[in-house]
Amino acid sequence: MSAIYTCCEDNRRTAVALHPTLNGIDHLEVLDLDAPAGSPRQRTLMIRLLKPVPAGLTRDNLRIDGGERIREVGIEWVAAADAPPPAANAAEQAFFTALDAAEHVLLVRTDSEGDHSLYRLALVLGVASEHPLPGFDPRLSSIDFRFKVECPSDFDCAPQHDCPQGAPPAPDLNYLARDYASLRRLLIDRLSRTVPGWRDRSPADLATTLAELIAYVGDLQHYQLDAIATEAYLGTARRRTSLRRHALLVDYPLHEGCNARSWLHLDVAGGPFALPAGIRFYTRVPGIPPRIDADSPEERNALQAGPLVFEPIHAPTLRETHNRFELYTWGDARCCLPAGATGATLRGHHPELAAGEVLIFQEICGPLTGLAEDADPARRHAVRVTAVLAFAGSDRLTDPLDGSEITEIRWHADDALPFSLCLSSETDAAHGSRQIDGVSIALGNNLLVDHGRSVVGEHLGRVPAPRLHYPPRRGDACQRTEPEPLPPRYRPQLAEGPVTHQGTVLRVVPHDGGSRHERVTFDLDAPAAAAVRWRAADALPAIELADDSGRPWTARRDLLASRASDTHFVLETEDDGSARLRFGDDVHGRRPDSGTTFTARYRIGNGPQGNVGADSIAHAVTSEGRIQSVTNPLPARGGLAPETAAALRRAAPQAFRTQQRAVTPADYAEVTERLDDVQRATATLRWTGSWHTVLIAVDRRAGRAVDGGFAADVRAHLERFRMAGHDLRIDEPIPVSLELDLLVCVNRAHFRSDVRRGLLQALGSRSLPDGRRGLFHPDNFSFGQTVFLGPIQAAARSVAGVDSVQVTRFQRQGQADPRPLADGFMALGRLEIARLANDPNFPEHGVLRLDLHGGK
Repeated sequence: MSAIYTCCEDNRRTAVALHPTLNGIDHLEVLDLDAPAGSPRQRTLMIRLLKPVPAGLTRDNLRIDGGERIREVGIEWVAAADAPPPAANAAEQAFFTALDAAEHVLLVRTDSEGDHSLYRLALVLGVASEHPLPGFDPRLSSIDFRFKVECPSDFDCAPQHDCPQGAPPAPDLNYLARDYASLRRLLIDRLSRTVPGWRDRSPADLATTLAELIAYVGDLQHYQLDAIATEAYLGTARRRTSLRRHALLVDYPLHEGCNARSWLHLDVAGGPFALPAGIRFYTRVPGIPPRIDADSPEERNALQAGPLVFEPIHAPTLRETHNRFELYTWGDARCCLPAGATGATLRGHHPELAAGEVLIFQEICGPLTGLAEDADPARRHAVRVTAVLAFAGSDRLTDPLDGSEITEIRWHADDALPFSLCLSSETDAAHGSRQIDGVSIALGNNLLVDHGRSVVGEHLGRVPAPRLHYPPRRGDACQRTEPEPLPPRYRPQLAEGPVTHQGTVLRVVPHDGGSRHERVTFDLDAPAAAAVRWRAADALPAIELADDSGRPWTARRDLLASRASDTHFVLETEDDGSARLRFGDDVHGRRPDSGTTFTARYRIGNGPQGNVGADSIAHAVTSEGRIQSVTNPLPARGGLAPETAAALRRAAPQAFRTQQRAVTPADYAEVTERLDDVQRATATLRWTGSWHTVLIAVDRRAGRAVDGGFAADVRAHLERFRMAGHDLRIDEPIPVSLELDLLVCVNRAHFRSDVRRGLLQALGSRSLPDGRRGLFHPDNFSFGQTVFLGPIQAAARSVAGVDSVQVTRFQRQGQADPRPLADGFMALGRLEIARLANDPNFPEHGVLRLDLHGGK
């Protein structure tokens, strides 16, 4: 019996076919679906030989072995295809004789179609013989086959060549040997057993040197293993990158701090001209002029002092006429802009002043002395202009009294003055008791700058080619597959740091007939107060990449939402400020191709050190000679240090307790109240007949209206929380106007008019000059809040000159109901908010009537 081999290349068949006399089996075919009419399926075997069928073959020369269920398969007849037997019908005989090289085909008719298992057909000398036929090759005198070869199968019918290898013996490992000394001792003992004749143990011996070298490498490897185990847990991780990834598993973003921002004022000559490209600003350095040229000796001297660098976020148009604006008081004296003001009049004709520009109001001299050094630096405020009126029809806007040219402006309600701003005053007696104008002015030519110095054109090297490959997968030993390369690790490190992180906000932009939300550094249409209003977790690194083909790559907080084709990357910063780039894996984000080169443009400078005080930025680095001086009237704000590891370990395990989806009406209300401008919200779930609609009533701070822009912001905020299938509708609360009558007894030492004024202020709906709020200020009441008589009486009694107070009427406006007065409180519905504005222009917003007796 010949040996059985598993070979991938069958060279024996070709050699036998070329032999002049030696014969053998080429292949075997079971006649099944192609059988002619009247021929039994799966019972005719067509054995194709390499040479013609020898004469004289009988059933005794063939043996069929194998099978599981049908083991005995008999043979009815045997014949050559070119001379079919009489037992074959006419259709079969025509089919057999028409076969290609029919003289090479041996026909075998079996008495059974076998089962699904493997069978073996052999050409032998006789029934009891194991020897092959004379003239037949021993390797090609038998063949394996299946009767059911044409039955449907889910598997490949190609033969599998399996050459299993025995499992290697398990190495004898001492897991206690982990440091240099124990590994060296282990190696010395091993060498002593394998090389019994080795006796020299001196450090200069080659074997000792090799053992110490291997122990040194092993010590490093074990340290790496220990470090990996340490970084695997939030409580023990030391690297900031590991902490960030652990926190991301519970959806907690580790923030890297944020840079500071400030409004900068430029004094210019001439214009108009655009802000020069590449301009940057330095904090004050003594002895350096306000404007310096780039790469000049003045700049090198300034850089030796280590100033902070600020760069512009936007590029406004600069005009000399906008350096400063005088405020017009219409000829009156001792004037001021009250707290809460959202409009003013400028002296002069300023048609170039447009909505969207930022003005900074600043007190430039002391109201009592008239001296610049006595100006209050806290009396400075930036506003976003929303409307400018410089013309009356086609004529310039003027004061009809004296013809003075004027310009009316209004600014955003969120930028309302937080204090009263003195415009003109009278100095005290020590300074001449003289009238002075221009105590405060408005500065133009303002731009928003933020902390950070640009690094341009830094080359990050080339993506390396793969050097390692995945181990071959077990399978068919004869299937040669190309080794799958292991993607190279490409994590370039930036040369400088720490990288600037800029706060971002969502902005609504038009898109395809609708709107979408994009994340921007600053919304130029937002109020000036929003310049430093963002979440630290939303800050993104100020870095851009471009590959050698010019394709841009953008930074993301993570790659979980990135598609395989997105050119995104993540910046991972360590505690020492060093930063590396991590790219995608062709599943989440694109993996850069080998050989690709990258060029980086980024900024450095981050954290609270950028929170410089007012008037600290004093130098402009530019060749533009029309820029005379720069300063920051307001202090820089928003600079934030990176989150510490201790703070992360405290906060991240609790992050999942923060609701990040809205399912119930209470969820929608709670998520809406996370907005800064929302005092309280309430939600109702309604079925509209086709889908669920969530009706959200919002109580804004200061009683502001829920307009279309605010409603769009609320919907954008709720988009990532709402459930699929829930429609959103933002509504205003239901106001309940009150009608309140008070009978007040005034002390004889006080004037009734003073007491009336005090009562109107204490029970009013406005903020008082001293910062307190009236009792019925919109922020003092919200949804469903019961109105009690006790606080009303207490507020009235707190007014100087009030001896006693009696409430004579307390009801909903226009609804005569004595119960609230008798009960001492008024209950409101879930969506109702009490309102008492006492505004004669809007009497339907609530009425307060005072009946005063006594006094003077």
